[in-house]
Amino acid sequence: MIKTIKVMLCPNQKQKTKLFECAGTARFIYNWVLDYEQINYDCDKGFINDYELRKRLTELKQTHEKFMWLNNYSNNIAKQAVI
Repeated sequence: MIKTIKVMLCPNQKQKTKLFECAGTARFIYNWVLDYEQINYDCDKGFINDYELRKRLTELKQTHEKFMWLNNYSNNIAKQAVI
């Protein structure tokens, strides 16, 4: 028999804020990838693999000051949003 334990997590305000920031970051990256894929597909270049998309995202974070805020968040968020 497998025992289960039910636990209720009650995050504090700082944790809630961080959670929503990470979710917003993932949503931004997901939408950016969709837009990038759509533009690439419309130019008859086909689809781009995950590695290439993450490479482009890294270039975007390093070269454009507008997107420097992405450096404040883990790359795992970007990786999960791209996959």
